[in-house]
Amino acid sequence: MKLFRCTDKELWILAFPMILSNISVALLGLVDTMVIGHLGNPVYLGGVSLGTMATSFLFMLLLFLRMSTTGLTAQAFAILDKDSLASVFMQPMILAMSTGIVITIMRDLFIHSVLLIFGQNYEVLEQAQVFMHIRLLSAPATLSNLVILGWLLGVQCVRAPVIILVICNFINIILNLYFVRLLHWNVFGTATATVIADYIALFLYMVLACHVMKLHGLRLLHFRNKLQSKLRCFLVFNRDIMLRSFLLQLCPVSLTVLSARMGCEVLSVNAVLINFMNFTSYVLDGFAHAVEAYSGQSYGARDEHRLQSIWYAACRQAGFVAIFFSLFYALFGHQIILILTGLPNLQSLANYYLPWQIILPLLGVWCYLLDGMFIGATRGADMRNSMVIALSGYILTLLTLPWLGNHGLWLGMAVFLTLRGLCLWIIWQRNWRNKTWFEDKDINLNN
Repeated sequence: MKLFRCTDKELWILAFPMILSNISVALLGLVDTMVIGHLGNPVYLGGVSLGTMATSFLFMLLLFLRMSTTGLTAQAFAILDKDSLASVFMQPMILAMSTGIVITIMRDLFIHSVLLIFGQNYEVLEQAQVFMHIRLLSAPATLSNLVILGWLLGVQCVRAPVIILVICNFINIILNLYFVRLLHWNVFGTATATVIADYIALFLYMVLACHVMKLHGLRLLHFRNKLQSKLRCFLVFNRDIMLRSFLLQLCPVSLTVLSARMGCEVLSVNAVLINFMNFTSYVLDGFAHAVEAYSGQSYGARDEHRLQSIWYAACRQAGFVAIFFSLFYALFGHQIILILTGLPNLQSLANYYLPWQIILPLLGVWCYLLDGMFIGATRGADMRNSMVIALSGYILTLLTLPWLGNHGLWLGMAVFLTLRGLCLWIIWQRNWRNKTWFEDKDINLNN
């Protein structure tokens, strides 16, 4: 059996740039942890962890802005429907900008609600409040960037947006080091660096999007009346995906909340360990993004053979990458922990829980790939249903916390990833056997 075929090469053409960009995002998270983790007090690391989790929960809840945009754009691009290409850009863009402005205006209410949820450690909560108050200023840019990136992926424009993302992430890293290490702004500096980088990215993405639209023959007439288009169809269509995103975020949020309840040390050590999982997911998401684009194109063209070829290629290549990560963490995980934190007690605890990070890549790779398949086909209801089952398994596993402690949290994460992949695979196989994967949906976004 050949391990590298033509479809594997095509997959890597889209996946590799996205992997590079995602690695830059992961490096940004590692630098945040490294810079804050060496300030000498776990309070700073705990505060950034809580603040990052809360803002990520809010933004990830709106991740459907990118996910549905990629799938719908790929389907429209497959048949070169210019009116649909204009609609699937403008409608989520309007929603992203308006929602971002509302979040910025009402951020104090959001922060107050978050602080009521997380424990009683005043020093940690104070640092989390500082982080969130600044970080949420970038909400309009962050959400708009999701839409633009999703649209560009849908038309298979990958390299240029990846270059922009990598550049902006390294700007973020440089500003982070400057603000924290030289100006001693600590948590305030980390948040400020992210806000500046997000708005730089928005400007560059807009310039690129306008250029790509011209290349594909999109003119003002295609966007006429799109600003006045009702968002009802778009919102109804994305309802299931948004609910799926909400359920998905409950898992990492609860992990952070329960970690905080176990004490500052457990919260801080899990903030270190979650970098392993995030780094793996960012790389594997590169394959998922590529599968999204090809799945959307295949769905729009009703090309069964093409879809199956891409799926097998994704399983081969992403599977090898997942094995590599497990081996890499097993061999060098201890050294990575030494880099992320200089506190001996945190290093010792992190090494104790490291085995979970070795097995999670092997369990999680399949749910990432299948997410890409379902997003490309815009099958939101199936994704929602599988997420309900996975989250139920996670919650049941948390019943072991009185006996297993922090091990119970990571066991829950392992169960969650496994059930996500298993449920999606069962749904995928059932639709494939019954020839219902390419069934039509009554969706019209050109109102």
